[in-house]
Amino acid sequence: MYLDKNTNYFNNARLDLISLIPNKQNNKVLEIGAGGCDTLLELKRTKIASEVVGVELMQLPGTNQNHPEIDKLIIGNIEQINLDVPENYFDVILCGDVLEHLIEPWDVLAKLHKFLKPDGVIIISVPNIREIETLYKIVVKADFRYSERGILDKTHLRFFCKKNILMLLKDALFKPVSIYSSFQIFDIGVFSWRRFINKLSLGLLRDFITRQYVVIAKKC
Repeated sequence: MYLDKNTNYFNNARLDLISLIPNKQNNKVLEIGAGGCDTLLELKRTKIASEVVGVELMQLPGTNQNHPEIDKLIIGNIEQINLDVPENYFDVILCGDVLEHLIEPWDVLAKLHKFLKPDGVIIISVPNIREIETLYKIVVKADFRYSERGILDKTHLRFFCKKNILMLLKDALFKPVSIYSSFQIFDIGVFSWRRFINKLSLGLLRDFITRQYVVIAKKC
């Protein structure tokens, strides 16, 4: 099914995740689901990272996977392969919209735990199944039809609410330190009805207007 995706699905720098990296220079970064490696290349070019390593399910011709600034790219299924990288090595591990595609995301996070430095951070982004447009489609329209992208992307195998995302991290011995709704990161300075509703409701409706949660966590 991934072969049916538009090439833009794999080719974009995750500026939202980059903006949340605490230390802004000389990090060693591991990205799971690196796609065309645009995020890793942006980290290198802005000198936020001095070394970047990516893991991607498949080769993507015509992308930045073979760019000389990418230090290492591992092709394979993260659920099946052993990573040939040092333990306690990376300052940052990125999992941007990856965990929902996995059969056992709990096991993958537990696998990644040993590669993060004791003072490093893991940053994950995960769709929120409790989002109101998705709930309306399922509950009111009685329609759980999958789509090409978004919360009900046909390649998603797991679905999470905020509580479950935090439990997912805790079960893998990570301690969540910050959690953001996607509307708190994207298009700052531009009107967003989601930010407006969140402010108007004093945050009480946050779970229903959040399409995606982004969490920063550290080792326990």
